[in-house]
Amino acid sequence: MISDQPAAVLSALRTLDIERRGLDALDRAMRRTGAAELGAAFSQAVEAISAASGRVIVTGMGKSGHVARKVAATLASTGQPASFVHPAEASHGDLGMVQNGDVVLALSWSGETVELAAIVTFAKRYAIPLIAMTARADSALGREADIRLVLPDAGEACPNGLAPTTSTTMQLVLGDALAIALLENRGFTARDFQVLHPGGKLGAKLQHVRDVMHAGERVPRIEARARMADAIVEMSSKGFGCVAAFDGGKLVGIVTDGDLRRHLKAGRSLETPVAEVMTRKPRTIAPEALVAEALENISHKISALLVVEGDAVVGIVHFHDLMRIGAV
Repeated sequence: MISDQPAAVLSALRTLDIERRGLDALDRAMRRTGAAELGAAFSQAVEAISAASGRVIVTGMGKSGHVARKVAATLASTGQPASFVHPAEASHGDLGMVQNGDVVLALSWSGETVELAAIVTFAKRYAIPLIAMTARADSALGREADIRLVLPDAGEACPNGLAPTTSTTMQLVLGDALAIALLENRGFTARDFQVLHPGGKLGAKLQHVRDVMHAGERVPRIEARARMADAIVEMSSKGFGCVAAFDGGKLVGIVTDGDLRRHLKAGRSLETPVAEVMTRKPRTIAPEALVAEALENISHKISALLVVEGDAVVGIVHFHDLMRIGAV
């Protein structure tokens, strides 16, 4: 029961509940699509950014500034050029980072952040579209904005109602929603994502199977009419723990270590044809598939996948190959 939880856990649960209610309020606001509602403004923001030839300049002060940095990073990583401009630095030369063709996205819960004045004035003077993310449509920022993303009223999780908590969560989630809507509008694919994320485990998972597979003579092959003794030799020489079985050049099955163990445990002869032992529907993958997909299909029972293009087996990829490139 909740009442039996330690005080710290009860505090955490209260915070989660309050911030969840904030997100519920944001969900309800987004579903209202009247001309002056958040849903309509959100669509306008997506259209404005999609039509822009430049970048999204994201700005904000304090905790809203920290969220703004993350929103800018998420936009950039999903294919929408974006930069964070610190509002206090804007009036000391960083306004030069804002160019014609850009769109300014300014975050301020109150809409009265004085440090935003310089970048707001600059945007209005040079007809640069200004999108406000604020809780006050009638604030200084709200009045100057071309598009107002008005966040619903919600209580902060801080018991004093002072530390930005629920408010920054809603800003962050709305920023994520904007980035994903732009991504989907642009048709941004996993392959596009890979170009922008070449490093680390994520970059490894976004490589193509073609880039890591073994091809040519490295692929273990045997005729289905051959003896199991010959299959063992081929399996051992190639070292993948399996061998692809063919009939007249057509893939008809696969013999794995498991198939071999079950065959020997049953006391059957090594003169038995491969066709009587093989698994007839081997799991395969396309060479242009992502490594992430290969990982989903490999398990402790299936440690290698045959790579098939059309009707031809063009390679094999093993779990150890995925470990080698850091995808696991």
